Amino acid sequence: MARAVVVGAGIGGLTAAVALQQRGWDVTVFERASSLEPVGSGLAVAANALKALDTIGVGDEIRELSAIQGEAGVRRADGRWLMKTTEESTSARHGDSVVLLRRADLVDALSARLAPGTIRLNTTVTGVDPESGRVTVEAGRPRTQRADGPASGTETGAADGMAAGAEGVEIGPADGAMDRTETGAADGAEGVEADLVVAADGIHSPIRAALFPGHPGPRYSGVTSWRVLIPGRGVPGQTFESWGDGKVFGVMPLAGGLAYCYATDTVPAGGGGGDQRAELLRLFGKWHAPIPALLAAASSENVLRNDVHYLATPLPAMHRGKVALLGDAAHAMTPNMGQGACQAIEDAVVLAHLAGGGAGLAGYTAARLERTAKIVARSASICRTSQFRNPLAVRLRDMMMALTWRLAPRRMTGAMDEVLGWAPPTA
Repeated sequence: MARAVVVGAGIGGLTAAVALQQRGWDVTVFERASSLEPVGSGLAVAANALKALDTIGVGDEIRELSAIQGEAGVRRADGRWLMKTTEESTSARHGDSVVLLRRADLVDALSARLAPGTIRLNTTVTGVDPESGRVTVEAGRPRTQRADGPASGTETGAADGMAAGAEGVEIGPADGAMDRTETGAADGAEGVEADLVVAADGIHSPIRAALFPGHPGPRYSGVTSWRVLIPGRGVPGQTFESWGDGKVFGVMPLAGGLAYCYATDTVPAGGGGGDQRAELLRLFGKWHAPIPALLAAASSENVLRNDVHYLATPLPAMHRGKVALLGDAAHAMTPNMGQGACQAIEDAVVLAHLAGGGAGLAGYTAARLERTAKIVARSASICRTSQFRNPLAVRLRDMMMALTWRLAPRRMTGAMDEVLGWAPPTA
């Protein structure tokens, strides 16, 4: 039986582990965190990712968590709609709408499909040989998950004007999935031989840096992000993203009466500290309803703030030797198309389909590199547009957005049609 090692138990790593196991691989997932406890964050699973999840039997379970109702889209800071659509029209166009859910719910659904003992917690990968597939790990050292999570901090994109979700910090499985994990038993290094190594170790991937030492690495996008889960407080179904002068605020409903809120502001990197709920109220407290009421209901300890970075320069390849890079490690993007986690899910099912076949990892790079590079570039372009602060530039941007949506909506949906119309490879 072929053996695969997955480095990182995030969305992409877990999807790859499930997909590979279902194809007969012996899979081990190494996760450096000492526990996989849920952290407050939301997530958007768009039509393309739902199709990918269908290939491993998870799609319908995720669709059942959809809480979108009524109109959704993009607004100004005063509440005026710039573009809007409905769940029904989005579903008719792409075969699925966007499912907005807690990140922990998706991780739970994925980890529940893994064989017991697949995930080894508290285990850090310290070395990978791409030629032999040998992975060196150290187990038993208490470690915590990174607070900055993946590249984006939030995922705020819009598909057909529908506000998309949120790429938050790494979230672990909810209760019931822990029997798929093991804790590193003892200190010391050990070596593991693998036929395939999946580097799903995030935007600051040490494996990527080792494989491509000349690559410039992540770049600051110019915005910092906040995200927080809040009791819905009477606004179930309201899904929107509002744009102001260099700032964005999004609201998306989740199952169970929760509202997931995310925000960005154009500021220098390295800020933060203090009461971040108070900072959000200062920045957005006079925006349209229900934003002030939601922020008033938020708990300061639940607000997460992170600078947004992305890989502006594409990698020369998404593999080297027996190592395949996946998700943020391969193509970290800004959140503005809501595709960070979705592209990691696509990566995972394509990799599982091609690994061990005739095309091998060269086929994986051929299938994924150009597509993901385009999405990274498009998302970064939208991010730059959201950073306009000059009042005239903001007014012209909003006017063009509204007119284009009213008179030529195909111009705005064309790029998302290409993204959401993706289909997974067939057996």
